[in-house]
Amino acid sequence: MSADNLVEIKDLDFAYDDRAILKGISMEIPRGKVVAIMGGSGCGKTTLLRLIGGQLKPSRGEVLVDGLSVPRLRADELYALRRRMGMLFQFGALFTDISVFDNVAYQMREHTSLPEELIRDMVLMKLNAVGLRGAHQLMPAELSGGMARRVALARAISLDPMLIMYDEPFAGLDPISLGVIGQLIRKLNDALGATTIMVTHDIQESLLIVDYIYFMSDGKVVALGTPDEIRASRDPFVHQFVFAQADGPVPFHYPAEPLARDLLGKGA
Repeated sequence: MSADNLVEIKDLDFAYDDRAILKGISMEIPRGKVVAIMGGSGCGKTTLLRLIGGQLKPSRGEVLVDGLSVPRLRADELYALRRRMGMLFQFGALFTDISVFDNVAYQMREHTSLPEELIRDMVLMKLNAVGLRGAHQLMPAELSGGMARRVALARAISLDPMLIMYDEPFAGLDPISLGVIGQLIRKLNDALGATTIMVTHDIQESLLIVDYIYFMSDGKVVALGTPDEIRASRDPFVHQFVFAQADGPVPFHYPAEPLARDLLGKGA
């Protein structure tokens, strides 16, 4: 494994029973960079995050994180590696029955023996980084969608992880919250010296903050490049995705018989 890469995925296959999800995937995630993984729904993006985190094991191929083979780790080794990762789930996944403060403090209390006074200071610093120090006493039900996503982000970085993974961080956000979260992802990655993998459908916001992009379709990597290379790409799939065009390699309609045949057949 190259010392310049924090994560390497090599010729990876994954299937649920007989249904192939990932087919010969290879990726390199350089240290200190923000990398986006894009593609249509169901193409295997979230499955890839689960493989990196060790929730799933590949059918074939390798997943390396900081030089460690994730599928080959013992349970205690995997848990130790996960403590060096942060995860922002698609809908925040805050604990609903504890406060904002306790959500962010949770990992510190579970995985460290730090005194409560120091935990308090660290939690307030993390919340201040996402602009919500003043909301530390609120309950998740009292937060807007954008605020909840920012609290989840503070929780994801609570242990200063080396790797931060985001699953659809922009889903359901208003334009202001979307811009705030996007800039936070970039600034926190650089401030922490971390590496970020971001699964997202939001092309325009991602192009402003990422260093590199992988496009997936049907379980394969079909295009890759920097934001400038992606914008200039003449690949039909990339062009359709970036410019949100209805016509292209990705059809709008699910395969079906011609409409007239269905209507006439039904009428008969």
